Amino acid sequence: MGYTDLDWKAINSIRMLAVDGTFAANSGHPGAPMGMAPVAHVLFQKIMKFNPKNPKWVNRDRFVLSNGHACMLQYSLLHLYGYSLSLDDLKQFRKVDSITPGHPEAHDTPGIEVTTGPLGQGIGNAVGLAMAQAHTAATFNKDGYPVVDNYTYCFLGDGCLMEGISSEVSSLAGHLQLGNLIAIYDDNHISIDGNTNCAFTEDVPKRYEAYGWHVVTVGDGDNDLDSIEAALKECQAVKDKPSMIKLRTTIGFGSLKAGSHDVHGSPLKAEDIKQFKEKFGLNPNEPFAVPQEVYDYYGEQAAAGAAAEEEWSQMFSKYAEAYPAEAADLKRRLTGELPKGWEKNLPTYTPSDSAVASRKLSEIVLTKIEGSLPELVGGSADLTGSNLTRWKDSTDFQPPSTGLGDYAGRYIRYGVREHGMGAIMNGLSAYGTILPYAGTFLNFVSYAAGAVRLSALSQVRNIWVATHDSIGLGEDGPTHQPIETLAHFRALPNCMVWRPADGNETSASYYVALTSKHTPSIIALSRQNLPQLEGSTLKNAIKGGYTLHEEEGADVTLVSTGSEVSICVDAVKTLASQGLKARVVSMPCMEVFDSQPKEYKLTVFPDGIPIMSVEPMSTMGWEKYSHEQFGLNRFGASGPYKDVYKKFEFTPEGIAKRAAATVEFWKGNTIRSPVNRAFQQII
Repeated sequence: MGYTDLDWKAINSIRMLAVDGTFAANSGHPGAPMGMAPVAHVLFQKIMKFNPKNPKWVNRDRFVLSNGHACMLQYSLLHLYGYSLSLDDLKQFRKVDSITPGHPEAHDTPGIEVTTGPLGQGIGNAVGLAMAQAHTAATFNKDGYPVVDNYTYCFLGDGCLMEGISSEVSSLAGHLQLGNLIAIYDDNHISIDGNTNCAFTEDVPKRYEAYGWHVVTVGDGDNDLDSIEAALKECQAVKDKPSMIKLRTTIGFGSLKAGSHDVHGSPLKAEDIKQFKEKFGLNPNEPFAVPQEVYDYYGEQAAAGAAAEEEWSQMFSKYAEAYPAEAADLKRRLTGELPKGWEKNLPTYTPSDSAVASRKLSEIVLTKIEGSLPELVGGSADLTGSNLTRWKDSTDFQPPSTGLGDYAGRYIRYGVREHGMGAIMNGLSAYGTILPYAGTFLNFVSYAAGAVRLSALSQVRNIWVATHDSIGLGEDGPTHQPIETLAHFRALPNCMVWRPADGNETSASYYVALTSKHTPSIIALSRQNLPQLEGSTLKNAIKGGYTLHEEEGADVTLVSTGSEVSICVDAVKTLASQGLKARVVSMPCMEVFDSQPKEYKLTVFPDGIPIMSVEPMSTMGWEKYSHEQFGLNRFGASGPYKDVYKKFEFTPEGIAKRAAATVEFWKGNTIRSPVNRAFQQII
């Protein structure tokens, strides 16, 4: 299909940059970039549409490197095509404060769509990106106006396919008939432990055909550029299935160690680099020496991408004249700003309102706000009736051919795929037009911990509706009752963990989660009914922690979250009958409270009063706010929730007993608020 010596010079330049970059860092993975340089060249030079001068053009094709250890391949491509990634940036690969970290990070590097590295996450992100494109196209495209018609391309390796998450997301992608998704499997037979015959011998094409994918095999990914291009074009033509190209490559192609795991995770030796460069006609005496004709060649494709965007912009201008409301909505979404006045739809409550489970309060919020937030797209991991995540009359996101919904639908049936759901949400967020939420039991957010961590690292606005938040779920017992989960995710940087105590706090959790552009949120919600509390307001709750009940001359402060706040309020009366005065602090979100000024925090936790925390799960982390902790550092129990609470003494009497002991222990001591510390923590 017209490949010349210049194409091979370009391919070998990609390989050279990967080799020199890992050598300069004395760290990294040169093998996969050397093996995948031919397919990368064909994809970027002949197939993809993108504009390096505007990496955020909405209709660009998306590229995801799921085998993120091969990132010198991606960095090299971005540099060669003229993204804001200089040769000096490549020389700083894996160095502190560079924009070329050891695995790709979306917020660090222009042209990186998603943060990848932990294997399997990238293919999940790619499925999310493809779903987002399908939904955005169904929402905005009109006859004659293909506002978004991009593809998502994903490179992945054996490690990604071994991770279970790839099964979750690929199965769902097949069901959803995502014809805009094309995955290229680097079949090089090598993993860190050596040849894959030691642990991975499944028939990958048959597996993917069983998922409902279109599968093509290219037997010589090292040399046969024509077949690679033909396979990509064949996959583009398949509109009702995602596609996979199984591409046989040689890891470390051109190295003396080619085909072995020696080139997987270690830089090439100096003598190997010299022979490699001599073999392919590159300068062996100067690192990072890219021939000018390669820059010029890639510059032509970059210019074509800029022209494609300009043509698209002219089309979009006409679209905006014909469909002004849709054009304005799309533009707004791409800024990340929410529609003006949406928050006026958040429900508020008074103590005279009836007791309601916070999972139901969450459903009420979603029902009230979905009309004013058209970008809100959500789902559940096969727990819709328990998570209460689907508002009435919503349409499911489904292939139209199934008769179950359409691609404009805003409710996603994830099936029992929590980890995949988390990675898909990261892809949905990365596309730029969707604000995703998803539900499961709080305990099973742990199944998705890898994806949640990348949400936080990627600085994306995802919302987990995490119901059945404590021993209060009752009869399902210890296997379902979260004990360590909150402590785990509270320890995660840039992740807000909310546990609202009533309706106003539930609305507050959604308000902060939705207005925080760069932070994911987990909203932990009760199965059992909770009363609407005196002193609870939206204004107070959005501070993350506040004084719910003040008492002059208090002997003790009780601080709690969620369903135990109302029990603490009742414990105040029990303590009063014993001659003790208690304050109550509600702490729906530690992370948000931590961001408040110290002066405010000291009004909530003043000096001179001992503080006891109350939460029926791990006490880890509560020492940051309290002098004593009443929690559950063991697994729960199966039974009706009131009986389970009684067994572990999370009752007004049980709390009062421990509060009295706290007062007695600290009597006569100088009590300093935990807020007063020698230095601020690094955040």
